[in-house]
Amino acid sequence: MKQGDLVVRKSYGGDVLFRVATMLEQTAVLKGTDYRLLADAPIVDLSVVNDPESSGAARQARIKANESTLRMQEQRERQALERELARAQSENHPYFEVPGKVLHLDGDNNYMKKSMQLYTQMRVPAYGVYVHESQMADVVYRLLPQIKPDIIVITGHDGVLKTSNRDELHNLASYKNSQNFVDAVRIARQYEKSRDNLIVIAGACQSHYEALLQSGSNFASSPGRVLIHALDPVYVAIKASYTSIRETINLSDVIHGTISGIDGVGGIETLGKFRVGMPKPKALVGVKPTV
Repeated sequence: MKQGDLVVRKSYGGDVLFRVATMLEQTAVLKGTDYRLLADAPIVDLSVVNDPESSGAARQARIKANESTLRMQEQRERQALERELARAQSENHPYFEVPGKVLHLDGDNNYMKKSMQLYTQMRVPAYGVYVHESQMADVVYRLLPQIKPDIIVITGHDGVLKTSNRDELHNLASYKNSQNFVDAVRIARQYEKSRDNLIVIAGACQSHYEALLQSGSNFASSPGRVLIHALDPVYVAIKASYTSIRETINLSDVIHGTISGIDGVGGIETLGKFRVGMPKPKALVGVKPTV
């Protein structure tokens, strides 16, 4: 077994597929391949997976991800058709669409790349940065004035520490990275206090949901302290990007549209960031200079 190998934990019945991030003497630090979970396990408890397609957990996660993406595309197409019909009925002027811009900070480089692919697929303007969770507050402070996004996603890896018990789940010290996410959210809120002017989406697997909301997030994980899929924060950001500024984001739609559902993601009423402009830019052919 070596760094980069795909493995499952025997004691957990192989429920989650991991990649070995770091090898220590007797233990290994693991990162979920489909879920935003950071864990460690004794090496003797790990089993190498040579064919990831043979892993039932990984296969099921991909099926759910594809279903969620399909739902999002259908919603996007339906919203676009409704807007087009409404405009056609009211006026003949062509218009253009301006979805909300996303700044995506991710503690996992592979997840960041997958997230950017999905933003591109859904035509959402996005700027992605791979940064360790411990550095996110500093990067938020530096990048927000430069990028000026409508939506910021602060995510990576997290998890409840093995030493914690149920009575300690409201203590930030019981989580691997929730404190780092909270610090980053607070910096974002110092930059922009209004939750409608800057939408903040924060957290990862088993993150301290209540602390993230209290620090200023609009949406956060994880109400039920469950594992969330790597792309769940992206789905929320896309929904926010394509919801009209005249409407609140449908909480039921966005939460149930994620892979992890209501135990994985929650949030508060928030206005969307989608705008319509008019007239649509034209090809400026044959324009004669006048000066």
